Amino acid sequence: MFPRPGRSLGSVIEIPEELVRSQANFNGDAGRAFIAALPGRAERFLDEWGLRLNGPSMYGWASLVLPVVRADDGVPAALKLQLLDEESAGEGLALRTWAGDGAVRLLAEDPATGTLLLERLDETRHLSTMEDDRAAVGILAELLARLVAVEAPAGLRGLGEVAARMLAEVPDAVKLLGDEDDRRVLLDCAAAVREVMGEPGDRLLHWDLHYDNIPAAHPDDPREPWLAIDPKPLAGDPGFDLLPALTDNFDPAQTLWRFDLMTEVLGLDRDRARAWSLGRVLQNGLWDIEDAVEEGEEPELDEEQVLIARNLLAR
Repeated sequence: MFPRPGRSLGSVIEIPEELVRSQANFNGDAGRAFIAALPGRAERFLDEWGLRLNGPSMYGWASLVLPVVRADDGVPAALKLQLLDEESAGEGLALRTWAGDGAVRLLAEDPATGTLLLERLDETRHLSTMEDDRAAVGILAELLARLVAVEAPAGLRGLGEVAARMLAEVPDAVKLLGDEDDRRVLLDCAAAVREVMGEPGDRLLHWDLHYDNIPAAHPDDPREPWLAIDPKPLAGDPGFDLLPALTDNFDPAQTLWRFDLMTEVLGLDRDRARAWSLGRVLQNGLWDIEDAVEEGEEPELDEEQVLIARNLLAR
């Protein structure tokens, strides 16, 4: 998330135009309603939690983050305002479960809206700024190993349910692909998932741990060099969490050594991790097909995802 200019709605906050567009494009009427409600929601929680703004708005495609300080003790924090959905609903629960061990600390939460008050990190420096990819992958792997060492709390959606839903969609989805190689990759990924879905796992997964979701700690409180943010939590097998690190600064020649490094650091069975990584390619492919159909375009799989799948399948 980075500061960007945007539209001023009310006297409290500035909402970046990119966030306005992404919410309308991805969430339709619900996204537009979320944007319209943001000024009032921000004002509410600034008041209820005793906060004052001290910087420009920051954003991802799904949320607005306001740099704040707590009025009573001057502690810097970040107020995260987001649309409550299937993915964001478990974020507070996951952060409470990790309790700051490898992840950003949760300071306050409003479960009804998904609004979070988080410890402030260094928004100017993410793992993506590191030039040495091998070192960056190692840091990500060590952080991920700590996160998935924790058993998922009750109440999170499970990987078994996600996998079953994906496999049910494959027969219709594969018919929409015009390219024979794309069809074969999708079917091979589905076959790999079928082999392991009987043991979906029970670890607390981040689901979206890539370089830009690993910022540095705040310089005034460097309790750890790097911390994870923005989990989309899931209960499941840690192998399902590896794919984002294969796509950062994508280079197909790095797929296998990155995969090997992560499985070694996490202590995973490589065959199972390979199958669940192919499951992530399957998930992304199904989303690509769905998006193309909605846009009236010819469905095809993402080239990077296909290359990753082929490398893993060849292994």
